[in-house]
Amino acid sequence: MTEDMRKNRVEYSSPFHRPPVKLPGGAKLGVWFILNIEKWDIRAAMARSYLPAPQGAQTPPPDIPNFSWFDYGLRIGFWRIKKVLDKHGIRATVSLNAPVCDIYPEMVQSMLDRDWEILAHGYEQRAIFLEEDERAVIRKTRETIQNFTGKAPRGWMGPGLHETFDTPDILAEEGLEYVADWVNDDQPYPMKVKKGRLIAVPYTVELNDILIYIIQQHSSDEIYKRGCLAFDQLYEEGAESSRIMGIAVHPYVSGAAHRIKYIDMLFDYMKQHEGVVFMTGEEILDWYDDVVGPAQYP
Repeated sequence: MTEDMRKNRVEYSSPFHRPPVKLPGGAKLGVWFILNIEKWDIRAAMARSYLPAPQGAQTPPPDIPNFSWFDYGLRIGFWRIKKVLDKHGIRATVSLNAPVCDIYPEMVQSMLDRDWEILAHGYEQRAIFLEEDERAVIRKTRETIQNFTGKAPRGWMGPGLHETFDTPDILAEEGLEYVADWVNDDQPYPMKVKKGRLIAVPYTVELNDILIYIIQQHSSDEIYKRGCLAFDQLYEEGAESSRIMGIAVHPYVSGAAHRIKYIDMLFDYMKQHEGVVFMTGEEILDWYDDVVGPAQYP
């Protein structure tokens, strides 16, 4: 692989011109619900810090307001979201920092009891380019999850969606089959890697509660309003060639008491339409492999 190819992992193609594909049963739209479960280190700077100290002081560890806000999601928010998913019979894909398996085993076991998919999301909630040995981190993440769940994760999402120029090659070499870092399509597609195969499955920043609520600071109902608008457009386009709609949430954000009902309402809205299937990331991968196979889009 040339240096130029290493920096240009994606073959350009438009979903409006590539060969049409259909989801199982001829569904127009596959909805992929991703629940991000992270591990923050109270002894270090917070992975995200939104509550500043008075007088603009730099916050040293322990950063109690930000850590405990995050921890609320694991103690309370997760279970609210799980209750809504159980109500609708929807299986989530959980992007998981691997140590959560050992720190919060009750939570991870409840995911396995519902047959949710576990997606490798790094070891610490720390960008991969900050790691001294990214291959070792990828391998350790996968092995830790496999040791707890009995199954190696098939997909990878980097903390913050970050990669190095080498990450896709390493993922493919380490046995990962799909990656969720790339948010540039509404259908899966193959990435250019040195050897093996790696499929990009469409994740999202537009329907992501970090962007919606923490960065853009919208009101509590925004994920419902934006979700319905996105659904309508993708559903219409999916009549010709099926689309994937990702919805990404974090327990400490969407699991808040004033937001949770809008996730419930969004599921209600989507389930009123025929030709919609709720899928995990590995189900999307298996469908893609079945209908497209090893061939790449032209």
